[in-house]
Amino acid sequence: MSSEWSVTTIGDQATLQRGFDITKAQQRTGTVPVVSSAGISSWHDTAMVKAPGVVLGRKGVVGSVHFVEHDFWPHDTSLWVKDFHGNEPRYVYYFFRGYARELSALDVGSANPTLNRNHVHPIEVLWPSSLDEQRLIAGILGSLDDRITLLRETNTTLEAIAQALFKSWFVDFDPVHAKMQGRAPEGMEEATAALFPESFEDSELGSVPKGWHVKSLDAVASFLNGLALQKFPPTGDHDLPVIKIAQLRKGDTVGADMASRSIKPEYVVQNGDVLFSWSGSLEVEIWCGGEGALNQHLFKVTSGIFPKWFYFFWTRQHLEHFRQVAASKATTIGHIQRAHLSSAKVFVPSDKVLRAADGVLEPIMQRLIENSLQASNLAELRDTVLSRLISGQLRITETRTEMESV
Repeated sequence: MSSEWSVTTIGDQATLQRGFDITKAQQRTGTVPVVSSAGISSWHDTAMVKAPGVVLGRKGVVGSVHFVEHDFWPHDTSLWVKDFHGNEPRYVYYFFRGYARELSALDVGSANPTLNRNHVHPIEVLWPSSLDEQRLIAGILGSLDDRITLLRETNTTLEAIAQALFKSWFVDFDPVHAKMQGRAPEGMEEATAALFPESFEDSELGSVPKGWHVKSLDAVASFLNGLALQKFPPTGDHDLPVIKIAQLRKGDTVGADMASRSIKPEYVVQNGDVLFSWSGSLEVEIWCGGEGALNQHLFKVTSGIFPKWFYFFWTRQHLEHFRQVAASKATTIGHIQRAHLSSAKVFVPSDKVLRAADGVLEPIMQRLIENSLQASNLAELRDTVLSRLISGQLRITETRTEMESV
């Protein structure tokens, strides 16, 4: 441990203050972020705190930590660092991120989790007195976060490109419309354009490209519902984390329940599988959070005939309708039924068009998965390095060596 580290209290290094409520009379739209326990929740026209800022979840989402780069309004559901006591703000931010689990354990609420700053201030911690060391630590962790952000932003762009191409070819039929009008399909090679028909024909859903077919969503893919995994308690022998809706939404299995590996192989989820939550919060995602067990209220979507991008984007195409159906249910938790999968229709092109699209979209899908896995690996490395750095267990030189090896 570095000799420049010393025992102190959190309150001596970062004084926390409760955020400010916004009354109905005060609500005005502007460019100032209002930062609540869950992050930026709205925008206001008045800043209460100068940037940079560090905001902690006080009520509702206890243990969340946010770094704010612009003047902001900390909401009443949060705690914000009123005084950094000369410390590097980004180091303070990463310190609280590394201390999130301990903060969550300080919950003093009942139905609604709550964090009291008076319980945080007296906690004894190790702290680096050198600003240079604080900045180096924050820089190392920040570089990892920047790389993770870049990978995720790249995936957002790639998915938008793939989605636009899919919709153009298979939903809006742009190449067919172009050929009917005597135009070359925009941005398409001549050989690929020749694969599309030049006319439409009638179907149960109206006009479709000549030679194409209409099928139900559950005819082009299999939707395997998960198990009630409480019936498969963990045995302590290579158990699997349980993938529920919460895990699907956050993309990992950190803190998940565990289940026995004795379930049938088809209920084991692997990276790259398409998962569809059909109850509560309806989402369709490509899972990249590691091996796990498929819980009830989730479909694992597969097909032995059609490529992954085809059934993934077609399920996404119907997602908004499925959400509307679920919202209309007069139940506590909205959901859809298998009948809705059958009533959702899919336009199936010729094999030649499908192969041409596969040559473009399959590499994008693989890149999406690879980027997601790399981001997950970097996040795991960041969290490991973070806990060791803020405790003084890992020297800066050791951190650089570890990162270079990864």
